[in-house]
Amino acid sequence: MFEGKFLIAGPCVLEDRDTNQIIAESLAEKANFWGLDIVFKASFDKANRSSLGSPRGPGMEEGLRELERIKAASGLSVITDIHEVHQVEAAAAVVDALQIPAFLSRQTDLLVAAGATGKPVNIKKGQWMDSQGAAAAVGKVRSNPDHSISLTERGTFFGYGDLVVDMRSFKRIRDAASVPVIFDVTHSIQQPGRGKGGRSGGDRESAPRLAMAAVAAGADGLFIETHPKPSEASSDADSMLELDRLDEILLPCLKIWDTLG
Repeated sequence: MFEGKFLIAGPCVLEDRDTNQIIAESLAEKANFWGLDIVFKASFDKANRSSLGSPRGPGMEEGLRELERIKAASGLSVITDIHEVHQVEAAAAVVDALQIPAFLSRQTDLLVAAGATGKPVNIKKGQWMDSQGAAAAVGKVRSNPDHSISLTERGTFFGYGDLVVDMRSFKRIRDAASVPVIFDVTHSIQQPGRGKGGRSGGDRESAPRLAMAAVAAGADGLFIETHPKPSEASSDADSMLELDRLDEILLPCLKIWDTLG
């Protein structure tokens, strides 16, 4: 996993069964059509929501059952967030890969526990981290030289409501950490200080150009949260991308990857 060119995609947090199924089936079709490795991503719990009243998801027990069902029905590999050490073993027994949320990318015990499972681990780089900080996080996970690890760039917080992606960071992180570097299309267009009602805003119209720029700058993979009707999504509604717009992003990015070889 995390080799070649690939896409991690799915809803931010697990939705109702019908919606999850629609997304997974569409992603499986795109994987076959484009010849692209696609990993289904959804969280069973979002422990870092902006507001106490924001939906968090179905919880670990129910969520892992749903992820297991999605995996069996779609044939896709699945990845999910873990927030606490006690979740690691149960999640690793179901999913194909574990993901460390950006806000937890310095949590030593969580990183070490994820690495100890032997499962592939994707670390979402904290908005405050530089390439050396990212390499240190990778070092906490890496229990042996063959461990499959990737790191996802989501931008740096510089102002009062936007994340800024330094396109030089893909090479810098890869050189420092020696892992594939993924571009988080969805969270790079978040506007943390511009939400309404206790949630983050977003600038989804910038997504296609940022994705193409990141691929041209050396991103090994893409991370895109997607939903048939983003306005109805339980989380990240303002930055979630429409499911039927994925091809609009994938086609030019695949052409750039092919050109770069």
